[in-house]
Amino acid sequence: MGSGASGPSGGPGGKAPWPFLTRFATSWERQARKILPRSLLGRSLLIILVPLVLVQAVALMLFYGSHLDLISRRLSGAVAGEIAYTIRLLDGAHDPAERDRVLRNAEHDFDLGMEIDPQAHLSPAKNVNILGPMDDDLAVAMHERVGLPFTMDWTHDPQSVLIDVQLKPGVLHVQTPRKRLYSSMIYLFVVWVAGSSVLLFTVAALFMRNQVRAIRRLAAAAEDFGLGRDTGAIRPEGAVEVRRAATAFNRMQERIRRFLTQRTEMLAGVSHDLRTPLTRLRLALAMMPAAGPHDDDLAEMTADVEEMERMIAGYLAFARGEQAEQAERVNLAAVLEEVAAGARRAGAEVELTVPPDMTVMLRPDAVRRAITNLVDNARRHAGRVALSAAAMPRSVQVTVDDDGPGIPPARRESVFRPFESDAAGGTGLGLTIARDIVRGHGGDIVLEDSPLGGLRARIRLPV
Repeated sequence: MGSGASGPSGGPGGKAPWPFLTRFATSWERQARKILPRSLLGRSLLIILVPLVLVQAVALMLFYGSHLDLISRRLSGAVAGEIAYTIRLLDGAHDPAERDRVLRNAEHDFDLGMEIDPQAHLSPAKNVNILGPMDDDLAVAMHERVGLPFTMDWTHDPQSVLIDVQLKPGVLHVQTPRKRLYSSMIYLFVVWVAGSSVLLFTVAALFMRNQVRAIRRLAAAAEDFGLGRDTGAIRPEGAVEVRRAATAFNRMQERIRRFLTQRTEMLAGVSHDLRTPLTRLRLALAMMPAAGPHDDDLAEMTADVEEMERMIAGYLAFARGEQAEQAERVNLAAVLEEVAAGARRAGAEVELTVPPDMTVMLRPDAVRRAITNLVDNARRHAGRVALSAAAMPRSVQVTVDDDGPGIPPARRESVFRPFESDAAGGTGLGLTIARDIVRGHGGDIVLEDSPLGGLRARIRLPV
């Protein structure tokens, strides 16, 4: 009794009853994502275009299709009936003069050009299908109304249709005007539907483009601000919601700038206030007798004062964050050559591998300082340093490798904290400032194992 129990989803063991439907839906969704546009303008136009096409398609199917079929059947039936009526009159005529009178009356009353070719035989003709149901409807009507062998030629004369019917006296040639078999208003209707659709879609596209333009400008301004480029306030435009978003962004941008300015000014004042007593301490230590029982203590106190001065200078540099510098197009290869030359003057062995021309939008002094901090950190703990750069898709990658002891993976994130950035365990702000500068450009710094056996610092800067 209990062997037929099923899971909560209706299938055995709780599985979906039709797993292939789920796989099909997932596959269809992936294909749709590849085909559908990704931009806001493209999706907006698609939202407008799809209903418009569906409405016009339904209108064409209901009106054009049914109306054309109905009109074509009626016109074809009328022409076939007139031909059949004329043939019956010809069968009742006993002399050529009466047949000529019947043909003249048919041409006058039915607007059908008719003549008989005596003793002729109907030759088979190739059936050429034309666009529309007119030829098929006429063939059906001829079979139903006339019931005699016949052929039709829709391609010989652009103004008429040639119909040949086999009779006993010969072949009846019928020249039927095309306007008797279909209505030209159908084509005007199709042109009107297509033209109005194109016109409406063009107007909608122009309006949507103006609306999306404001969103694009807001997105570009937000991206520039995130990359540290000061482009100023943006002008609110577009829809009411977009204007509100632009106004909120301008306010946020101004608050962040004001916060950074206040932070810099406050820490500059703190640094100035702390340097004054440190200067007095340094002066007092310098005036104390050089020889005495407390020489070791004086040396330690002097080292502590120097360390405090370095900490304060680093704290001020970290707080300043190079915010006043504006981004510009810079040859990154020249910047790396300057950093490598400075490290070599300090006694380091630096290998430089960089393309000759690599132009990037960045703040040159800030990036130079960040890379210098990484190279100095590698120089202090290794004997060999390798500096390289390479162009990547939508970014530039700069790597600093060394053959030093490296940093354990568990400590690689903690070294970026303020005053914990020294790889040997001391205090400092070198890596913290470097990451702050790189992230201010929209990039990041990652520490990895180096092919040289030590540490690799990989910088990614967006292009």
